[in-house]
Amino acid sequence: MPERDVASLAAALRRDSADLDLYVRVLSANLADSLPAGAVRVGRRRSVADRLAGREGSVAEVDVVLGEQRLSLRVDGGRVTGEISHEVRGIVLSRRPVGVDEWIDALARSLAEEAASNARAREAIERLLT
Repeated sequence: MPERDVASLAAALRRDSADLDLYVRVLSANLADSLPAGAVRVGRRRSVADRLAGREGSVAEVDVVLGEQRLSLRVDGGRVTGEISHEVRGIVLSRRPVGVDEWIDALARSLAEEAASNARAREAIERLLT
């Protein structure tokens, strides 16, 4: 995928990031719906009110596994932090905390690499860009 397409994808991923709670909720839903089963794990925080009302709760974390890279985004008290890990067969070889912008860029690059060999990842990119 050409570098300008990766930049377009990163811009699309950033599009609604002003409201972080909404952004993480929409991003996690889009990724979970678009990528192969098991590639995206969404962790939720449910209050007592959420449980009583039968609601899913708010998104607390999103983990995206593409190849040997795990991209984790955590939401805690309105603050969002990212982490990029290199894993081989479930063993973490390296882990590094990153800001949201760097996390989005890494996700865009990973999606682009995955799309080169996976039709479902290509469809995910097309959905994110439209």
